[in-house]
Amino acid sequence: MVNAYAGAMSETRDIKGSVIVITGASSGIGLATAKAMLSRGARVVLGARDISSLSELVATSSGSAVAQVCDIRKASDCAALMDLAIKTFGRIDSLIANAGIGLYGGIMDYSNERLNEMMETNLQGTIWTVRAAVPSLKKNDGGDIIIVASISGYRSKKNQAVYAATKHAQVGLAIGLDDELRESGIRVTLIAPAATETNFAVGDGRKLDDAARSGYLKPEDLASAISTVLEQPRRMRTTLWQMISMSQGIN
Repeated sequence: MVNAYAGAMSETRDIKGSVIVITGASSGIGLATAKAMLSRGARVVLGARDISSLSELVATSSGSAVAQVCDIRKASDCAALMDLAIKTFGRIDSLIANAGIGLYGGIMDYSNERLNEMMETNLQGTIWTVRAAVPSLKKNDGGDIIIVASISGYRSKKNQAVYAATKHAQVGLAIGLDDELRESGIRVTLIAPAATETNFAVGDGRKLDDAARSGYLKPEDLASAISTVLEQPRRMRTTLWQMISMSQGIN
């Protein structure tokens, strides 16, 4: 007996040779995603505020990876990262807008400057990143934009108010972009993970010795989800994907 479901799921796109730009690539989800893309034969352009941790990956990639300092709060940095992709590999096929920061605490717990840094990074920085990539994606008759947000974009609770607000904004951005860019062949996906076992927000409301970390999602879980989105047939798109580990609640 033929398993029709298995047959349908086996129809995936080969992303070998694709040019994928990843922000926030120096650690955590971004780094795991870069490794996953390279393992599938893609070429990656990596941006982060500190790229020192990427030197080995780039050196061992046989020319399939390049990295450049990119502070996504600066539109010029985002444009320069896309220029690097085009100069090095000739085009951009996909953008993984992953860079972001988190501050967990009450409304009065952080300075104006630090809250502004988070707001500028998570929302404004995502906008600058997307704006920098769209012209090249349109020129190539389409591609993928994946915005890595947070489950906090769908619900908020104490000690997350401002952070959640930035993630709510990313959800709205992705929904509008999906409607706007689909006609140009660009698929827009927002992936919203619950807590993930990275250094994200450690020292800013999260602790490395928190016993709950063992039940968090792993960076590789997100990398797998991103791969799934990119490899799905072009006739379909995934718009919003919430990810929660089996040990985590949703409230």
